[in-house]
Amino acid sequence: MSRTCKVLLLLLALVSGLAARHPVRERKAIVVAQEPHATEVGVDVLRAGGNAVDAAVAVAFALAVTYPVAGNLGGGGFLLYRSAQGETEFFDFRERAPAAASRDMYLDSSGNLTRESMIGWKAAAVPGTVHGLETAHKKYGSKPWASLLAPAIKLAYGFPVSYALAESLRFSAKLLDRFPESRRIFLRDGKYFEPGDKLVQPELARTLQRLARGGAKEFYEGETARKLAAEMKANGGLITQEDLRNYRTVMRRPLEGSYKGYQILTAPPPSSGGVGILQMMGMLEPSGYEKYGAGSAAAIHFVAETMRRYYADRSEHLADPDFHPVPLSALLNPQYLAKRRASIRPDRATPSDEVKAGDFHLPESAETTHFSIVDPAGNAVALTYTINGGYGNGVTVPGLGFLLNNEMDDFAAKPGVPNMFGLVQGEANAIQPYKRPLSSMTPTIVLKDGKLFMVVGAPGGSRIITGVLQVILNVIDFGMNVQEAIDAPRFHHQWRPDQLSLESGFSPDTIELLKQRGHQIRSIPNVALVEAIVVENGFLAGGSDRRAHGKAAGF
Repeated sequence: MSRTCKVLLLLLALVSGLAARHPVRERKAIVVAQEPHATEVGVDVLRAGGNAVDAAVAVAFALAVTYPVAGNLGGGGFLLYRSAQGETEFFDFRERAPAAASRDMYLDSSGNLTRESMIGWKAAAVPGTVHGLETAHKKYGSKPWASLLAPAIKLAYGFPVSYALAESLRFSAKLLDRFPESRRIFLRDGKYFEPGDKLVQPELARTLQRLARGGAKEFYEGETARKLAAEMKANGGLITQEDLRNYRTVMRRPLEGSYKGYQILTAPPPSSGGVGILQMMGMLEPSGYEKYGAGSAAAIHFVAETMRRYYADRSEHLADPDFHPVPLSALLNPQYLAKRRASIRPDRATPSDEVKAGDFHLPESAETTHFSIVDPAGNAVALTYTINGGYGNGVTVPGLGFLLNNEMDDFAAKPGVPNMFGLVQGEANAIQPYKRPLSSMTPTIVLKDGKLFMVVGAPGGSRIITGVLQVILNVIDFGMNVQEAIDAPRFHHQWRPDQLSLESGFSPDTIELLKQRGHQIRSIPNVALVEAIVVENGFLAGGSDRRAHGKAAGF
């Protein structure tokens, strides 16, 4: 090799090294969240002797203040917990449809969908966040409840607006401007926040103070519940005091599976994500797709085809298991997955019109945020919670200071018609009173030889599942560190529309080869925003997604 070539290669290596980001590596504990203030709150709780659940409660309440696009009191989610001794628990605090909800409530007189499932008071399902956090704290927390809300209360009395938050609020001004309290608090009545300005939320602070004193009972039966129900009634919403009083967190058994010697613990229905992860891994494991290399057209094609087949099944079979018999064992049956895998052509995309949901004759009994935590004892939490769209339905409840979800759009408001994420959903996920809408949230924990290996999850609507999948595959199959695995460009296919969505970062040659296989290519800004922790060589390595503005930190 010539001296000139060696110099050029050295310069290229130096440039690549400067461009690459490294994980945050810590010995004892780590928190990865999508807003830096919230990350620091979690680290402070761990430093003070709190455990992973204590930190999760504090981070979640902090995000309700500092990350209003998704952090919330007015939404719901899932918490996956694994103790250092191997005990696992899944807390389902997904929102529920109000008692007055009905199958066709969002159709006009001509049978067409209205926008009421997405915008305004009628879009809100019964929030579960506060109940879920308290349920987890009562079972596994060690610090006093009030002490875990104290940082959020302090932040609610004022914190500096980041560039990212200022831009997010400005970007969502059209939605927030429709509702007086949202316009007043988040848009300053048209005087938009600039980076460095202080966002003060005294109504939210007072709500948090009541919750610190009275716990979840205050939110579901106390002054907060009464005010929320009264505003609902006054503005055409459906949530009543009885709906709030009757809300319960459901304890479910995590789904378990395996992939190439790793044990996967993930989210059961009403999440569609855990089923999706395990089903796609089941199709991929014996395929040898990884031999083509990360980012190659051949590997992308094969993984995208597994995505296409999973999302076809999702549309037909997945829903709240308390209302619909979800055929889990059939969906994950190795013979069924082998049949699905055999239908994938290595040289040609299968048109979605030719991919149907599996036919099982023996049924059995969307803006979001995620954070991952490992504490000094080795306990782990993966928590994903949501108000669905960015800033939910746009409504900030007068006097209470928090935004409401538009989670009713995660039902099949009209079966067979796409929702806000373009997902086509079937009768199984139709609206019913007290039902929990199908979710894509996928908090996941991966074990190796029975020991903690990875904690991962993401926001991103229907793209959560494929984003989480690709990060796990990048680590296990392609040997990337956690930050490389997160930063690598991602892709997404959800059966309908029949499009392969690509982030920027793929080469023109790769895109052309995918087109030659018959894929209809679409460019998108991102496929989820993944936050993950990997245990490596005695360190906890935290990765925060470059597509967002989060932070990994620990000690």
